[in-house]
Amino acid sequence: MKLIAELCQNHNGSFENVKRMVDQAAAAGATHVKIQTIYARNLTFRPQFETGLEQDDRTLSIKRPWKPEYERLKSLELTHEQGAEFVEYCNRADIIPVTTCFARGDAAEIRDQGFRTVKVASYDCASYPLLRELASNFDALIVSTGATFDDEIAHAASVLQQLSADYSFLHCVTIYPTPLEKMNLARMAWLRQFAPDVGFSDHSLVERDGIAASKAAIALGAGIVERHFTILGHKDSKDGPVSITPAQLKMLADFAAITKEEQFALMDREHSGWEVMKGFAQRELSDTELLNRDYYRGRFATPRQGRDQRNATMIFNWEETPV
Repeated sequence: MKLIAELCQNHNGSFENVKRMVDQAAAAGATHVKIQTIYARNLTFRPQFETGLEQDDRTLSIKRPWKPEYERLKSLELTHEQGAEFVEYCNRADIIPVTTCFARGDAAEIRDQGFRTVKVASYDCASYPLLRELASNFDALIVSTGATFDDEIAHAASVLQQLSADYSFLHCVTIYPTPLEKMNLARMAWLRQFAPDVGFSDHSLVERDGIAASKAAIALGAGIVERHFTILGHKDSKDGPVSITPAQLKMLADFAAITKEEQFALMDREHSGWEVMKGFAQRELSDTELLNRDYYRGRFATPRQGRDQRNATMIFNWEETPV
């Protein structure tokens, strides 16, 4: 199976941390290491998120002001040259390099860095122009499906099949962190009608839940598990609380290597009541997921050339406009 160590922004902007993470992920048994190609220039300014919107004690839009988010992301950027070096470093470590493309305008640059496998974030599963752009530039796509409606997932599969793309779908729940009782791992079985390979992206709280959800997903047939990964303390980066250590990654790789019978026996013995994570194959998105979808879908876009970034007209990933 494929085991993806997601570095996210746990490197804190240090490329030396990135290289150490690659080394330790490879040693622990990961098959893929993933970074995120995030450029602050692509962060969209949307007034409703500057203060958030409330009505009758109900949240309509979350609060996430543009300026502090821009400055945070700017401090974490990896350069084009570092992206290319990451690919080379992974290749030397005999591990597959992956990145997430958050804006259509970055696809060619990511390809030129040497990536052959690319991730599509949950909120872009229904960004069909982005899917087409990536399918024409990369050998393989890994597409998360969290906070995406069923008809959108079906159409995304149709788009990728028409292009004869090599793609996989990941189930995930866009609640950060995700409680075990809301994992709905049964959804992987539903996704199998749309994709040749199906897996799970885990956002559970490590201090509380360890690697239980990832193990359950493997036992239930996940062909891919993506897990946030850190070599720092859990409080030393934004994604630290939902990130596993090298030791936990090795435990996950070891669990994946045993038989199904052994996996289920271990789950029964070590995680009493783990079946609650199966949940439902089809379900309504929760209010939290809908709020996250509202913010993150459209969080990044491609600025038109020659415009000041904050005031630029942005081309969103779902728009057919050429970039």
